[in-house]
Amino acid sequence: MSASVLTNSSAMIALQTLRSTNSNLEQVNSQISTGKKVAAAKDGAAVFAISKVMESDVAGFQAISDSLNLGAATVSVASNAANQVGELLNEIKGQIVAANEDNVDRVTIQNEIVSLRNQVDGIVSAAQFNGLNLLDGSVANATILSSLDRDAAGNVTASNITVTAQNIGITAGTDFAGLAGSTGASGTDSSAAFALDTAGAVGDGSIVIDGGLFALGDRIEVQIDDQAVVYTVTAQDIASATPEDSIAANLRAAIDGLGVAGLETDFVAGGQVDLGNTGGAEDMVVFARVVDQGAGGLSALSAVDVSTAAGAQAALTSIETMIQTVVDAQASLGTAEKRVELQNEFMSTLIDSFKNGIGALVDADLEEASARLQALQVQQQLGIQALSIANQAPQNILALFR
Repeated sequence: MSASVLTNSSAMIALQTLRSTNSNLEQVNSQISTGKKVAAAKDGAAVFAISKVMESDVAGFQAISDSLNLGAATVSVASNAANQVGELLNEIKGQIVAANEDNVDRVTIQNEIVSLRNQVDGIVSAAQFNGLNLLDGSVANATILSSLDRDAAGNVTASNITVTAQNIGITAGTDFAGLAGSTGASGTDSSAAFALDTAGAVGDGSIVIDGGLFALGDRIEVQIDDQAVVYTVTAQDIASATPEDSIAANLRAAIDGLGVAGLETDFVAGGQVDLGNTGGAEDMVVFARVVDQGAGGLSALSAVDVSTAAGAQAALTSIETMIQTVVDAQASLGTAEKRVELQNEFMSTLIDSFKNGIGALVDADLEEASARLQALQVQQQLGIQALSIANQAPQNILALFR
């Protein structure tokens, strides 16, 4: 190639090489300073977009973790309060048992029961967290945001954990005419009482549901001798085309669940539950009543009066039903508390997994970057040297004109 002072090919090649080296060196310096190989969209648009979506999800998951912590605290307060109420009911049961003795001061025992009852009321009223009380009947349930689910199309939906509130207050409810046509129904059709003679037949006694009068949360209480069951009307019952049949069928299943020896039941369309003492060794006494949803689960506690022998005997059966109500509430809240706890643990693990995934996409390999930095610094020095040598080439042309 001919010598020229206008075009220095060697210098241009050296300059291009030096520019490439400087660009690579700048990239490595950026990785070392930021710790990321994809710090901006220009470093890799696809990876950058994916990482930003994942970072957005992590931010959402962290907010959900806060929601779960709040929900866990709310359920924990209710659960602990329910446990304390259970302990108080056991104390009340002890007092009731004592009142069934002949040589006792029942008035003093009744005063002690009233004191314990007031303590139960105080615990239920105070069992709130940030204003939400799951025990006093003020809410039907509590919804806790538990997850954000993204599908392949990028659509995001929220998932929730629904905690069913447990009304274990002592507020007395209002009886209403929901048992019209039942055997032994009272004048207001709000209760029914009848006896089932031994060796009888199914249909000797019946409980008839007037479905049009029931609302969500209304309760039907059935007591057969010393055993009792409470059925709470559900949203599915109310939404049914025939609410009376849905309620009656579920009530029959609840009665069968008592396992009373010799008792047989049958369901008759029209909301009727027939009962019969077909194999019991003794006659049975059945009492049923309906209470509206405003009643607390321990509303019968307000009626406990052991100042007489008859009252003490009646209270003994009543307290067992209330203890079972609280046990069911404890079990339900405990299950919800465990589920929230497991979801919170999963969310923590999920956040860590997302962060690891984001890191794998955008984090720089600093060991590799360190090695490249050393190599590029040497290349830069060599490039500068090569450019310096190439720039000296036109000087050699001067020798031709001396």
